[in-house]
Amino acid sequence: MQVPAPSPGAATQRLCQGLRLPEKVHGQKRRDTSPDSPLTAAWGSPAIALRCGVPLPATLRQTSQLVTINGIDWFGQPADRPVTFTAVARQAYVEVTVPPKYNPAGDVLIELGPSIKATIPAKPEGQL
Repeated sequence: MQVPAPSPGAATQRLCQGLRLPEKVHGQKRRDTSPDSPLTAAWGSPAIALRCGVPLPATLRQTSQLVTINGIDWFGQPADRPVTFTAVARQAYVEVTVPPKYNPAGDVLIELGPSIKATIPAKPEGQL
């Protein structure tokens, strides 16, 4: 499964490498990603893909609609039918792409949330 690896700075890379992700998400087994990187993960087919250390989404604004699930703020793109969600307001941005097959996507985000919350600290209040 092709999942392009992000190239974050050293501090972000350390945070992302500490991410302990589940072996299964939404009942789907974890699979290998190409290129092999500690910053990416995938589950199932079509793949639910995760990338840690991505840049801030270009379309994100202070006024953007966010979905908060168990204390993590997610920014969905495209806005009309989100397929890619980015965990924002954390010290590293984590992007999760959820194919329509796995709707509702929120179920996937609920399963990945504890790993992100436990490893990647929140930014100060109000910072995206």
